[in-house]
Amino acid sequence: MGQFRTDLLPLVLMAAILLATLIVFWKLLDMVVLAVSLAVVLFPLHTYCSRCLNRYLSAALITALVFVVFVATVLLCFTILAQNGETLREIVETIEGWVQNPATNPRVFGIPVERNQVAVWLDQAQSIFFNYWRMLVAEFSTIALKIVVFFASLYVILLHGEQIREKIMAQVPDPIKGHIQKMSGVTVDTLYAIYIVHAGIAALTFVIAIPFFYFLGYGHVLFYSFLCAFCELIPVLGSSIVFIFLGTYALSLGDINGVLILFFFGYIGVAALPEIYVRPVLMGRRVKLHPLIMLVGFFGGLFAMGTAGFVLGPVLIVLLFAGYHILIEERKESEKGGM
Repeated sequence: MGQFRTDLLPLVLMAAILLATLIVFWKLLDMVVLAVSLAVVLFPLHTYCSRCLNRYLSAALITALVFVVFVATVLLCFTILAQNGETLREIVETIEGWVQNPATNPRVFGIPVERNQVAVWLDQAQSIFFNYWRMLVAEFSTIALKIVVFFASLYVILLHGEQIREKIMAQVPDPIKGHIQKMSGVTVDTLYAIYIVHAGIAALTFVIAIPFFYFLGYGHVLFYSFLCAFCELIPVLGSSIVFIFLGTYALSLGDINGVLILFFFGYIGVAALPEIYVRPVLMGRRVKLHPLIMLVGFFGGLFAMGTAGFVLGPVLIVLLFAGYHILIEERKESEKGGM
């Protein structure tokens, strides 16, 4: 027993250093977590490229490719939003006019709509939007630092990740090494599922939104579809916000049919169904967990830990159940050995 505890000392020391590092760099933790998780997903590509290129060059090229994709995505989003700014302004002004006009009758299916409440929601939405952009400008240096930390961490993990893993595993006592390897495997599967499924859900939302908005008849089909996919890429929002926004717009136009279509076919079919059913089902199949459990992991992680929780939430849920299964297997083996 004493020898076993001695073997654990290096592992305990590494855990303590890791904990102290996380406390000191807590404000940058989300970028490091995202970088590590993405590096795990991209590591097979790095291994493949390293066969033909120097591993330093391979890690640099993959990091540069991610940076180019990031910049191109940001520029594309800004361009599309700027080109369609007049459309958004027209929708907001229409809703404001409906809210402020005392001659309008805000009733839906005989149920009175609280005009003041709609006005409050609209003011809050505008306040969040403008405060968000002010925050981006005011904290530009912090955001730039986080971006640098993200890409620097991505490069370092791609370059030295395998060596770091081997050194850590070398310090793990043999009795628990197999368990750590099992948990490492399910963690990698979970990270693959998170990124692949997340991108797939955004693409699926864009595709199924096109015929919906064409049928709705409000024009700007590709722009509205892009908005849905764009919001779907932002974990905290989701495409539901687009349908709530357009539903209020339809209500301000007096288009009750549009309200019905946006709710039953848009909100439920385009926004809610992929998020509530398709995402957790695809995630659950990859990591062999019930879809509802994966749903709890996603939203619980987001609410508890912010951006990093989008990755850590599902990973922690999967590790919890993996640990449970390992414990059950060990007990069964102990019972067989006792017999």
